[in-house]
Formats: sequence, structure tokens, C-alpha cells
Amino acid sequence: MKRKIRIPNLGGARAYLLHRPHATVQALERQLRAIGLEVVACWPDLPAEALSGDFVFFDADQGYDAQFPWKPGEGPMPMIALIGSEAPGRIEWSLEAGAHAQLLKPVGDGGAYSALLIARMAFEARQSLSTEIADLRRRLDERQTVVRAVTLLAARGKSEAEAYDQLRQMAMAWRVSFEVAARRVVSSHDKQGDGNDRRDLG
Repeated sequence: MKRKIRIPNLGGARAYLLHRPHATVQALERQLRAIGLEVVACWPDLPAEALSGDFVFFDADQGYDAQFPWKPGEGPMPMIALIGSEAPGRIEWSLEAGAHAQLLKPVGDGGAYSALLIARMAFEARQSLSTEIADLRRRLDERQTVVRAVTLLAARGKSEAEAYDQLRQMAMAWRVSFEVAARRVVSSHDKQGDGNDRRDLG
């Protein structure tokens, strides 16, 4: 089933224009103000307060990493590259900088609204994917911790099934989740080495 596209209301949003003074900035600023955005033009650096902004337009032709108060590709808001030169190196840099959309220069009387929407959707999709990946990694780490805990308990002469059941009973006794109990078993082993205290691990 297709996900319904939600068109956000951009009125009141704040956009930072990281571009040297130029007719492109003036044309873009007119478009953005007509849409209802608050516009802040800046050059050569993006100010720290931009961290609370909603969008960043940046010059892909003369931009560089040190202009941003964050690491390349880790912008906390949708970023739109203003591209005049389609030199492969500059396009590659704009992508590494974290561009979610682009707007070709010279900027005329249109294009800003669609660039804003595309950038917002790409940014949200990337955030959702990052969250999903982080969750999968956490679950994988927890599974590996459970396997290691069961292996440690089984090393005491138990079968894998008995060790698994022991871990479940420990979780119940400690009133914690299965994964937390596994972390405690592994942590106790790591701290005490091979001479684990059997009173703690059963």
C-alpha cells in the first residue's frame, strides 16, 4: 500500500541562505518570503543559531566543510544545494555535505517550493532509516549478548536449554528483562574473569 504524502505547511519556517551576496540570493529570498518563510542570509559561515533553523540553502560552487557547525552529512535539518557549476567534484562535495535536494542557479521565479518539499521529505526519510538501522543494530547486539550469556552459563556443565532456562529464571528473580539479565551475566563475567562468583550467576 502506498504511503500517503503529507504536504507540510512551511509558513513560519526559518531558512538560512549560506551564499555570498549575489542576485541568486535576492531571487531566492523573494521566493521564500512569498511562501511564508523567515530568511536569514549569511556568508561565509553558518552561525551557531542555525542549529535551530528549519532549512539551509548552501552554495555548492564555493562551499566548504568548515562553514557548517556540524560534521559533513550530519546536518540537523533539510539542506538544499545551490548549484551553478555541474563539475563532478562540486556535486560530489554537495552530496557529502548532506544535500537533500538541489536548486540550479541562476535562481529565477520558481523552484524553491518544490526544493523545500523534496528536501523535507528526503530528510525525514533519512532520519527514519537511521532510526530503523540503529534499532536493528541494538537488537542484534542484544541477541549476541543473550547468546554469550547462555554460553557462559552452559560452560558450567549445563545444556544450552538448561542455561537458557536459568537465564530466564534469573531475569524473573531480578525483575528485569531477559536482555538486561543477559547483560548482567556478561558484565559480571567480564569484571571477574574466569573466576566468576557462582553465587551471582547461579
